[in-house]
Amino acid sequence: MTTRVGQGLLIVYTGNGKGKTTAALGLLWRALGAGLRVCVIQFVKSERGRWGETLLAERLGVEWHAMGRGFVCDPAHQAEDAGLAREGWALAREKISSRDYDVVLLDEFTYPLAFGWLDREQVVGWLMTERPRSVHVVITGRSAPAELIAAADLVTEMVAIKHPYDAGIRAQAGIEF
Repeated sequence: MTTRVGQGLLIVYTGNGKGKTTAALGLLWRALGAGLRVCVIQFVKSERGRWGETLLAERLGVEWHAMGRGFVCDPAHQAEDAGLAREGWALAREKISSRDYDVVLLDEFTYPLAFGWLDREQVVGWLMTERPRSVHVVITGRSAPAELIAAADLVTEMVAIKHPYDAGIRAQAGIEF
């Protein structure tokens, strides 16, 4: 079954609660099941990461790019992290513009915007004027900037109410990664 995209949406999953990437991946698997072509670009996770979602993506033949060093907040590496974010954004523009994909997930993309590694106005401007109208773009991460929220067609905020980590339960395979 192949379903063609009509109007591409700009979708943002943000907030301090768990589930942003999980929701985006659920949407991605749904799109894949509907015959849409999908691509994932992660902006923080390391390319060395072997998570449940990356393993499944390999099995399904989903194009997946991890463009970060991992969740490290080391000021000594900030220039490197900013450079990786710029490389990731260049790759994202290339994949979105190619029209080879119906859905492109920019996972943890709000962080380079929040940290000032990418210019918010330029990014949102490009998404609004240069993105092919048929391509859905899904963005995840905490602290989505107001410009992005205003431009998006759909925004969901994940709210933290209770998390097992608060009770001393460590992250578990298949649940958090």
